[in-house]
Amino acid sequence: MYSQVEHPAGGYKKLFETVEELSSPVTAHVTGRIPTWLRGSLLRCGPGLFEVGAEPFYHLFDGQALLHKFDFKEGHVTYHRRFVRTDAYVRAMTEKRIVITEFGTYAYPDPCKNIFSRFFSYFKGVEVTDNALVNVYPVGEDYYACTETNFITKINPDTLETIKQVDLCKYVSVNGATAHPHIENDGTVYNIGNCFGKNFALAYNIIRIPPLQADKEDPMNKSEVVVQFPCSDRFKPSYVHSFGLTSNYIVFVETPVKINLLKFLSSWSLWGANYMDCFESNETMGVWLHVAEKKKGRLLNIKYRTSAFNLFHHINTYEDNGFLIVDLCTWKGFEFVYNYLYLANLRANWDEVKRQAEKAPQPEARRYVLPLNIDKADTGKNLVTLPYTTATATLRSDETIWLEPEVIFSGPRHAFEFPQINYKKYGGKPYTYTYGLGLNHFVPDRLCKLNVKTKETWVWQEPDSYPSEPIFVSHPDALEEDDGVVLSIVISPGTGPKPAYLLILSAKDMSEVARAEVEVNIPVTFHGLFKRA
Repeated sequence: MYSQVEHPAGGYKKLFETVEELSSPVTAHVTGRIPTWLRGSLLRCGPGLFEVGAEPFYHLFDGQALLHKFDFKEGHVTYHRRFVRTDAYVRAMTEKRIVITEFGTYAYPDPCKNIFSRFFSYFKGVEVTDNALVNVYPVGEDYYACTETNFITKINPDTLETIKQVDLCKYVSVNGATAHPHIENDGTVYNIGNCFGKNFALAYNIIRIPPLQADKEDPMNKSEVVVQFPCSDRFKPSYVHSFGLTSNYIVFVETPVKINLLKFLSSWSLWGANYMDCFESNETMGVWLHVAEKKKGRLLNIKYRTSAFNLFHHINTYEDNGFLIVDLCTWKGFEFVYNYLYLANLRANWDEVKRQAEKAPQPEARRYVLPLNIDKADTGKNLVTLPYTTATATLRSDETIWLEPEVIFSGPRHAFEFPQINYKKYGGKPYTYTYGLGLNHFVPDRLCKLNVKTKETWVWQEPDSYPSEPIFVSHPDALEEDDGVVLSIVISPGTGPKPAYLLILSAKDMSEVARAEVEVNIPVTFHGLFKRA
């Protein structure tokens, strides 16, 4: 038995209620006017099934993957969704129980199996989940839903049908990969993942998947590791959620949130253990920033260090006159681990969640500046000479570069998260604007636009409304960085007859352009993309 306490924020729990998939798209009711140039599909991933029979999933990252699509055509909008037919989902539906252990939910052995088969199953290890609930991205002409393991799932972006499971381990040396790859304008895909090598030698590999070539061969077959970053701890790799990429450099931020590999291996033989139990924090290490040359695949022998913080998302990274500018959404100290692992427990006591959130250190959006040209004669000096930032980088006598950030956003108990930019034109380049989801005590209650140069902000917010990650869509003939719209799925269970809608905002001033309401509840979504028609 388990108990669930209603969140103080009204209908927020609607984000975590199981829903049914749709047999066909439904027409949305549009108020306002959809821009005529907005043609294509918004694809989103998230959990949609939060229990199997009498067995509940215990964590936000455990619900089974649901793929959503809003289609735009000639001012009309339709909504469709289907569960991704992963092994985890198909087997759970077939056996009517949770079969594969998820991030925070342990899958107990089949009670119908005899004691000998259950005993020997311990020596096979826990099966790695393929529950692709986090993001969707293109590779060549194909689209894949993904989580953070070695499995990605090929899907049809038009029908939302599941095509096949793909194991990255068969193509490159990684034991998992992030759900935030970088997609270059020519279609090249870069990603990063942990690699458990011989004698438990741990490293982080950057993988490259080339664009589709004239021979039409699956780009996956041409995947390669372009550079390997070292791990600061032999048995405890850091958790990696995203990384930075420019035209010439790759930036990897190694944080104190660690995966205890020995715990991970031993958990395979323990009843009730899951991946969440293998995380810990080592704040004494601080943060190590690693840089590599992208084209040569060569590590820079520069030791960038700073005080402990943790993060999910890079905002953007770019080069400027011999410096790398790295903008991040940061969380301080162990509160990141606590919030990430435990406050996202779907069966949590929400009063305790709120109490912990109120006493936690304030999250910030920060800018770090990394000098690329080092002269030992400058020991003890601040090496940052850019006039527009207060970030510093001091060369120490031990040849480390100590970084202090510039805070570009800091709100009272309010986080700027799930950042999005005009990525196609400004990803890896100097930029001005970023769009984010405002988290109030870890509840998404607003959408924000931030000018990273002036720190000016614009906000969209309505009572009892819970938006998702904002997706920026540029006007096809845009001349300015913020000429376009912002798309977000909003859950609004207590303010009107429609429980959910797609919100369309002007990207310039965050004013409402239109909304497309649907009759059905939509659970939480994490990430996605806009696929132009």
